[in-house]
Amino acid sequence: MMAALLTANAAFAQVIPPGGSLLNPPLPPPPPPPRIEAPVIPQMDAPTTQNYAPAPQPSFSDRITSCLDEAAANGLGPSARAAYSRACANQ
Repeated sequence: MMAALLTANAAFAQVIPPGGSLLNPPLPPPPPPPRIEAPVIPQMDAPTTQNYAPAPQPSFSDRITSCLDEAAANGLGPSARAAYSRACANQ
């Protein structure tokens, strides 16, 4: 009788949390919280840094459009405009 009580208690030794089952593995620990860093504040006396990158070159379409506008402003006809815009855009 005493052996039956001891084996019955051994069956209850495994505790299943609410919402869990024997088939689910335990959840991993939560990740650490993100680091919070203060932003860099610009200084009033610090020298300004200049951007020495060249300006982007306009696209071929932009160059054709501006050349056609120049040709029209100079009073060229349609065929002269086409020749002028080709020569102007390819420079």
